[in-house]
Amino acid sequence: MSIICQTERLNIREYQLADAEAILQLFNEDAFINNIGDKQLRTIADAEAYINDKLLASYQHYGFGLYLLEDKHTAKAIGMCGLVIRAELEYPDLGYALLQQYAGQGYAHEACIAVLNWAAQNLALETIQAVTLPTNQRSNQLLQRLGFTHIGRKALYSSDNYLYQIRLEAP
Repeated sequence: MSIICQTERLNIREYQLADAEAILQLFNEDAFINNIGDKQLRTIADAEAYINDKLLASYQHYGFGLYLLEDKHTAKAIGMCGLVIRAELEYPDLGYALLQQYAGQGYAHEACIAVLNWAAQNLALETIQAVTLPTNQRSNQLLQRLGFTHIGRKALYSSDNYLYQIRLEAP
């Protein structure tokens, strides 16, 4: 288990196959399906394949990916946050999702700041993009609070999304 960064309340770490149940739970919540999409993960085997084929492969190929958000005090998985390479975007995409019971408590903001700082310091990335549905008010507000600028719209996964971008400060 490789911890990428930490915040006051979170360990932000690489996924491992043992996290399949956490992925399965997150990806099947209504908020995830409605705001991100249905990834069709229905079994532990599906989740393990996703971890192996998408998450672990991204770490190996790009040196980054989506990371598990773990409550420091309980060691419980509460969501994910990280960077994704998408063929449709010019720059890495900031992605995040929380289990519904943790939404609205500042965890996404805390995790996104930590991941963006980590990316600037360790990956020398200068620009990050993010996409979200126009109807996802929480996500749009979060991106604006993080300093992202709305730069247009982007069709992605059969949805019309808002496209945001931020320039990272070099350490």
